[in-house]
Amino acid sequence: METHLADFIKDTPEGKEADEILRRCVHCGFCTATCPTYQLLGDELDGPRGRIYLIKQVLEGTPATAKTQLHLDRCLTCRSCETTCPSGVEYGKLVDIGRKVVETQVGRSPAESLKRKALAVGLPNAGLFGAALTAGRMVSGILPAALRKKIPPAQAASPWPAARHARRWVVLDGCVQPSLAPNINAAAARVLDRIGISLMKADRAGCCGAVAFHLNYQDEGRDAMRRNVDAWVPMLDTGIEAIAMTASGCGSTVKEYAHHLANDSTYAARAERVSNATKDLCELLGAESARLTPLLEAATTGRPRRKLAYHSPCSLQHGQQVRGHAEALLSAAGFDLTYVPDGHLCCGSAGTYSLLQPELSQQLLANKVKALESGTPTGIATANIGCLTHIQSGTTTPIRHWVEWVDEVLGGH
Repeated sequence: METHLADFIKDTPEGKEADEILRRCVHCGFCTATCPTYQLLGDELDGPRGRIYLIKQVLEGTPATAKTQLHLDRCLTCRSCETTCPSGVEYGKLVDIGRKVVETQVGRSPAESLKRKALAVGLPNAGLFGAALTAGRMVSGILPAALRKKIPPAQAASPWPAARHARRWVVLDGCVQPSLAPNINAAAARVLDRIGISLMKADRAGCCGAVAFHLNYQDEGRDAMRRNVDAWVPMLDTGIEAIAMTASGCGSTVKEYAHHLANDSTYAARAERVSNATKDLCELLGAESARLTPLLEAATTGRPRRKLAYHSPCSLQHGQQVRGHAEALLSAAGFDLTYVPDGHLCCGSAGTYSLLQPELSQQLLANKVKALESGTPTGIATANIGCLTHIQSGTTTPIRHWVEWVDEVLGGH
């Protein structure tokens, strides 16, 4: 695609990156076939190719409009288009650049700005979010049904094994997961403990930065990234082998710290080190299958196999391009995975999308639940806390992180 970027951006790092990405696009339209919002709305401007044209126009000097902003807001940033694209167009990076420029030009209404600011501040703060969730549970009876469905029952934190092994990994505790599903990381710690690996927390680490960054508070998002780099690099220096991600949405962001902080001379090299050390838990455990599989086989001998539906989060299969590892581990744990139609499509959670675009999100949720339940599973597994809570709001079939299902097979806590 030929480009002629405007002076306000062409010589900036963002402009140079956008120009490189735009030039890879060959207008083929393969991306529209796998775009969830294009499938729902049938509008070219609500598909990747159309949004790329909108971003290109703005970067070339055409003033952005509220309509431009609407079409970009409707994008889930699921990055399914990146999986489909034959030319390697990094759409996710381009849309981050485009959204920031459009927001600067168009702005937001006071009410919309307040909502987005509240999300950018409240969700990444584990303390604030936990307190709000507790309050929501206390008054859930008087809340609107749509909001009540988003509030899961409280879970008691389960035992976390003491650090006792020479091999150690560090896990991101995250911002919402400790309150919504505190058993996930504890289950991961127990599974790892059985194969001789201790899972540690970094006290100074917090939100991965994705929430603020994707709401166009990009400076605040990068500040969160720097804080995590400062927390993790000293641990890597002490021999920590890997940074394990139990929330794939966080993982896709942390793996891109090297990109997000590439122009920060103080942090670039350390951010790259963090990105290189980061893996989703399913990748890490997949590499330990020689030690884990015998334990699973012993635990499942003589037991009937159970049917489970697996939802692969967009952040895992498209953002990180990781597929098959969680599925293989679940199969080894005695589960028969049901066929899930359109497994490449987003469930509609997409970070804050379900709160900012509820109508489209609910349509995607209904489609996803229908697909997951089509094989009549006894349960659902996934790899991301956002997907987990969103899908659970639309079904009575129990849904858990895949490592919780594996932990249960091994004896749980």
